[in-house]
Amino acid sequence: MRVFVTGSTGWIGSATVQELLHSGHEVLGLARSDASAATLAATGAQVLRGDLDDPAAFHAGASSSDAVVHLANKHDWADPAGNDRVQLRAVEAILDALDGSAKPFVIANGLSDIVEGRPVTEADASPAIGPESDRGGTENLALDAVTRGIRSIAIRFAPSVHGHGDWGFVRWLADAAREQGVSGYIGDGTSEWSAVHVSDTARLIRLGLEGAPGGTRLHAVAEQTITTKAIAEALGEALGLPVTSIDPADAGAHFGVVGHFFGRTMTGSSARTRELLGWEPTGPTLIEDILGGAYAGD
Repeated sequence: MRVFVTGSTGWIGSATVQELLHSGHEVLGLARSDASAATLAATGAQVLRGDLDDPAAFHAGASSSDAVVHLANKHDWADPAGNDRVQLRAVEAILDALDGSAKPFVIANGLSDIVEGRPVTEADASPAIGPESDRGGTENLALDAVTRGIRSIAIRFAPSVHGHGDWGFVRWLADAAREQGVSGYIGDGTSEWSAVHVSDTARLIRLGLEGAPGGTRLHAVAEQTITTKAIAEALGEALGLPVTSIDPADAGAHFGVVGHFFGRTMTGSSARTRELLGWEPTGPTLIEDILGGAYAGD
């Protein structure tokens, strides 16, 4: 297949491009800058210039490809409503291009804010419905497009998609630890996160693209529960820093944006995903990655 990948030079996108190319697919990647275009071309992928503010590029890429993987996200924490509007316009452009084609469309989302008090399962629908909701309600919008003849698949990522080169939540925690001189956890540290290695995530995206039925929700979750205290302790050991509890009232000042997430339990099950696609994670655990130096510094 010729696969159009948005967010193709991002953390998960880069691994996905490599996974698709190594599996014999062609890749058309969206690139915002000259540097991103050069990086993408060096992998052997084709390049389409554009960004999230350019719905026409999304339409063009989807129209000229056999499948779409949508990973791009501005992650603009200062303007979440604006970010949601941009996501909605981009997904609408993709859906218009794929209308009636039976082509697969994989759309990314996270596990947070779906349910509280238990792990999220693949049977749990996202509560984000409509343009004013999280990510513009695009997970539900995409899955509803099955009725328009599009094989839409939602893939939800664990809060930690980890590995060497990660610049997500655990990288931010490591940066905060170095800046503050202590590796912190919030409160009693019993909040829990799920985790998955980036290589396993990329493989799941490919498997979903190749074989998941339309309307499917997939969970990229290798480890269902890791306490935030265990994450902080591993970072402390890897960085040679003391480990301490941070009062919830001080979490924002200590951790920055990631503090909003680190005090929350964000877990999910991947039992249905594994059964459906035969996906079995093989990458290192989050703690193994931390202790192995993945977050030790540049």
